[in-house]
Amino acid sequence: MHHNFLSALVKRTITTASITLGLLCSISCSGSAKAAGTDADAASSDSLPTVYLIKDITPENIVKIYHALGLKAEGNVAVKISTGESEKSNHLRPALIQPLVNEVNGTIVECNTAYGGNRSTTENSYKAAADHGYTAIAKVDIMDGPGDTTLIVENGKHIPYDIVGKNYLNYDFTVVLSHFKGHAMGGFGGALKNISIGIASADGKAWIHTAGKTRNPAELWSNLPEQDDFLESMAEASKAIIDHANGKILYINVANNLSVDCDCDGNPHAPNMGDIGILASLDPVALDRACVDMVLNAPDEGKVDLIERINSRHGTHILDYGEKIGLGSQKYNLVTIE
Repeated sequence: MHHNFLSALVKRTITTASITLGLLCSISCSGSAKAAGTDADAASSDSLPTVYLIKDITPENIVKIYHALGLKAEGNVAVKISTGESEKSNHLRPALIQPLVNEVNGTIVECNTAYGGNRSTTENSYKAAADHGYTAIAKVDIMDGPGDTTLIVENGKHIPYDIVGKNYLNYDFTVVLSHFKGHAMGGFGGALKNISIGIASADGKAWIHTAGKTRNPAELWSNLPEQDDFLESMAEASKAIIDHANGKILYINVANNLSVDCDCDGNPHAPNMGDIGILASLDPVALDRACVDMVLNAPDEGKVDLIERINSRHGTHILDYGEKIGLGSQKYNLVTIE
């Protein structure tokens, strides 16, 4: 994958976004710059989505933060993770996530990739899931094994529909369990990347990556769009998933092993900053924004590499556009759970 992946990347027009710590107050302080103690402040704060944080990353705390959300995963539950490209990848390990998967009686779901690698066919995707230990803890469903289907993107500017694994329609509830980290093309990967690229079939991944130019993975690398168009297409695909879920979806990000590279990279750069914790919300924009804010505001000097990755790919544009099309809010209340 990656010689094609990286050589194709430079063909995109990439606008460097300047993200400054001065932005944090307006985003993560939830309006506290206003005069304190007014009814308007309280109403404003109460209307914002809540992002929960537990700093200690343990299997038990993933279950704890799930319960804090107050939304029970019921029916046939899909747990969307990345099963990882190789054992060197930084995907969430089975022992870490097993208690949550068991708690919701979930099926681990994935789709095939759109590039050559260890998960580009259904057979190989199941093998990777087994090799990485996931089939030992739960049922695994490679959702585009039997084909794919479309979900409408209402008022989509780039893609009129999302192309997802056919089996996704079999699930009543989606638990989006994401490893937050950098990404070679998106700048960072979190909840929005996991529901857009992650739930898309192989053809759907090509469709999003090319902003609707082609659904043929073989044509992906010769049809890369402007960078912002790609990021906006990810947001539009996320909208299709969120609209389909109709409230039966929640989001948990585990911010550990904070490499500049994603779990689709079989040989990622080693993380240069320490772990942050487990974050969760019912709002995927607020959740991803909170994770980015915590990287920006971390005292860890090693954060500079991940910040450079995010900035150089204009990564937070997906949050700006996602907020614009109604996926969520970049302002939030952060609640730390001990």
